[in-house]
Amino acid sequence: MRVALWGALVVSVVALSSCNSMSKEECAAADWAIIGETDGASGQNPQERFAAHVKSCARIKIVPDQTRWYQGYQVGVRRYCTPLNGLSRGEAGDAYYNVCPSELAGDFLRGYGIGQKAYSARSRVSSLRDGISSKYTSINNLYQQMSETQDEQARRNIRNEIDRLDRDIRMSRLDQSDAELALYSVQREVDAFRSAPGGPTVTQGY
Repeated sequence: MRVALWGALVVSVVALSSCNSMSKEECAAADWAIIGETDGASGQNPQERFAAHVKSCARIKIVPDQTRWYQGYQVGVRRYCTPLNGLSRGEAGDAYYNVCPSELAGDFLRGYGIGQKAYSARSRVSSLRDGISSKYTSINNLYQQMSETQDEQARRNIRNEIDRLDRDIRMSRLDQSDAELALYSVQREVDAFRSAPGGPTVTQGY
């Protein structure tokens, strides 16, 4: 992995040229093992994160200790790669950078996958609710427009648009009901996994 870390370093430094991961003071006082452990415990992409430290500390001509940083990273990433943290990261919609060791990846990814399903289901319900609310706002605005015009053709056009939005809302309500049922099912799976991370996965069903 160290070879890959250096192999991606130059590209990553360029990509991260607009930000700094550490202040000059932090670079000067850095314990690279602790910094690596912190980065690992938060599941940071190792290539990008170390490259960001190199760039940040180059401002005061300090070269990060890659060996100590990577030793710390390996310790920290084991705290990150737990089943329940996988669930939490998935539920939050966080990216996963394929950082878990092979002996931990399976259980982490199982939790992460369940969390991702919950995130998607909640996002779907939220999106439908927002869409319905937006359509109601549009209908209210159209009624206001209709009250301000006496032109019959314009009023018919507005009425047609209101009718179209009403139909859309009815369809969205049906979709919302289905999405909420799906969310309920996924939430059961989340709750079961959280109470017994090593147990069998609950089969989804309404």
